[in-house]
Amino acid sequence: MSGADWQALASARYLNLESFKRDGTAVRTPLWFAPDADGTFYIYSQAEAYKVKRLRRTPGCRVAACDMRGNVSGPWLAARAEILSGDAAVRGMALLDRRYWPWKQMLGLLARLRPGAARAVIALRPAGGG
Repeated sequence: MSGADWQALASARYLNLESFKRDGTAVRTPLWFAPDADGTFYIYSQAEAYKVKRLRRTPGCRVAACDMRGNVSGPWLAARAEILSGDAAVRGMALLDRRYWPWKQMLGLLARLRPGAARAVIALRPAGGG
C-alpha cells in the first residue's frame, strides 16, 4: 500500500471497515469517517457495538472507499485501529461533526435522548505506521 492510496481514500464520502471476529471471519461495516491533516481517519460508534469490541480485541483491520450501502469502490488498505479518549476523542468527534453537518448533529441529539448510549471514537491509521 502506498501513502497515495491512503490519501486518495480521504476524499471518499464513506468508508467500509472490515474488522475480524475471534474465529477470523471478516465483518464489513460502511461508516462515516473524517480525515485529519496527519492522515488519521476518525470514526465513531456506540461504545458497546460489536465492531468496537472487535477492534478493541484485534486492532488490525482493513478499509476501503464505499457508498452508503457498503458497495466497495476502491482498493482494500490495511489499517490499525485505536480507541480514543480525552482530547483526541474530542478532536475526532469535532472533525466528524464538521464533515457531516447537519446529519451527525441530528443523530447526536437522538443519541443523547437514549440513556446509556455512550459513544466510542476510533482512530484509523495505515498499518505499519505509514
